[in-house]
Amino acid sequence: MTDQFIRFPRFYLTVPSACPYLPGRLEQKIFTELKEPHAQDLNDSLSKVGFRRSQKVAYKPACDGCHACISVRIPVKDFEPNRTMRRVARRNGDLIRTAVPPHATLEQYELLTRYLNSRHSNGGMAGMTAIDYATMVEETPVTTYLVEYRRRDLEPLNAGDPLIATCLSDVLDDGVSMIYSFYDPSQTDRSLGTHMILSHIDWARKLGLPYVYLGYWIAGSEKMAYKAKFQPLEMYADDAWRKMKI
Repeated sequence: MTDQFIRFPRFYLTVPSACPYLPGRLEQKIFTELKEPHAQDLNDSLSKVGFRRSQKVAYKPACDGCHACISVRIPVKDFEPNRTMRRVARRNGDLIRTAVPPHATLEQYELLTRYLNSRHSNGGMAGMTAIDYATMVEETPVTTYLVEYRRRDLEPLNAGDPLIATCLSDVLDDGVSMIYSFYDPSQTDRSLGTHMILSHIDWARKLGLPYVYLGYWIAGSEKMAYKAKFQPLEMYADDAWRKMKI
């Protein structure tokens, strides 16, 4: 691979398909392959212009006549949790965060299955096999971790303590990117989705990184509404990152 290829990677368009977020619309993506030995640099660069990673591909929505999907990130130094978020943090004070290498385990897969069956039984990931999960986790050419959350039942942390939540996360040169998270659906009182974002903000601070990337936000999408709560939030629009006004 040449330096010229890094500056001008080859991009491709997917075939249009039904949009999973906005009924009656078609979804199309532009994507490029993340190839070694420069996959990390390319992923870092593309993340700064609104791309996301999935396995060995970086992609971005490129839907005809639609710009609803907006890449968003949290500026770590400016973020202050609100009262509700502080309550969530206290409620989950018994959880320990551990970043482990991206190796799929049966325990993670069983947790994912419970989560999907409870929360997204009709979604695109429903019916994901153990092999599908291993592919999602392990096919990564960049710096990736599985961030696990377990109860602090014993010190030191016991490997037998139950897994409560997990997030597949990339470490970029300017932040942490939350690729996909899932959790125990029976633990509704914990607000684990919110807790994992708060935890990643703390992790980014400790790594000395300025941003937490949350993926795409869509105005009017109930599935995406939670992201707008993490103010101040920046969005990528008109070729620049700007403070989101809600």
